[in-house]
Amino acid sequence: MKQRIITAVVAAALFLPIVIYGRLPFVLMTYLLATVGLFELLRMKKLSIFSPYGILTSILLWTILLPNEVLVDFYYSKTEIGIALILLLLSYTVITKNRFDFENAAFTILSAIYVGIGFYFFIQTREAGLVYIFYSIFIVWATDSGAYFVGRAYGRKKLWPEISPNKTVEGFFGGIISAVVVGILFGVFSDINATIITLIAMTVILSVFGQLGDLVQSAYKRHFNVKDSGNILPGHGGILDRFDSLLFVLPLLSLFHIG
Repeated sequence: MKQRIITAVVAAALFLPIVIYGRLPFVLMTYLLATVGLFELLRMKKLSIFSPYGILTSILLWTILLPNEVLVDFYYSKTEIGIALILLLLSYTVITKNRFDFENAAFTILSAIYVGIGFYFFIQTREAGLVYIFYSIFIVWATDSGAYFVGRAYGRKKLWPEISPNKTVEGFFGGIISAVVVGILFGVFSDINATIITLIAMTVILSVFGQLGDLVQSAYKRHFNVKDSGNILPGHGGILDRFDSLLFVLPLLSLFHIG
C-alpha cells in the first residue's frame, strides 16, 4: 500500500500539471502513454515493438492518435493511411514466410486500434474542457473504490469468476452508486454542460462500461498468464492497468456530445 501511495503522488506531481496545461505537452504525453501501452500489449504476446512489424504498428497507433485537424491539408486522410499500414502488416506475413503470421498481424492491428481509440479520445476530451477529464477520472476512481469497498463488506455473489475471481455483483452495483454520487456532485459544483438527470444516466452507463474495460484487461492478462500489463508504475502495474477503464469511458463520453 505504501508503494502504491508513493507512486500515485509522484505520478500526480508529474502528470497533473501537464493535464491542466493541455495543448502540445498534453498531446505529447498522451502519445508517450499510448506507445508504452502498445509496448505492454505486444510484450504479453512476446512480440517486439522494436521490429519492422512493431514499427508499423506504432505508426498505425500514432496515426489513430492524430487530431483530425492535423491532416486537413494533407493529401491522404487518417483512414487511408491506416488502411495502407494494415495492408503492409498483412504483407509482412508473406515477407517473413509466416514467421510473423496472420494471428500476429491481427493481434498487432487490434492492439493499435484498442489503445489508439482510447487515447485519441483522451486528447479530444481534454480539448472539450478540463472538467470532462476530471469528470472521467473521478467517475472511474469512484467506481473502482465503491466496487472494492462494497465488495469487501457485502460481496457474496461472484460477478465473473472465470475472468476476475475477486469481483462481486454487490461490488459492481456499489461502484455504480459511488459513481452516481460523484456525477451529481459534478452537476452541482462544476460548469459541466449537462443536466443532473442527464449526468446520472450518463454516469451509470460510463460506470458500467468502465468496469467492463477493467474486465477486458483482466481477461487478456489471464489469457497471457501475466499479473500486470507492466511494471512502469510500482505498486500499480503498467499503463494499461491504470487506463483500462478510461479506454472504454472516454470514447463513450464523446458520444454524449456534452463538451
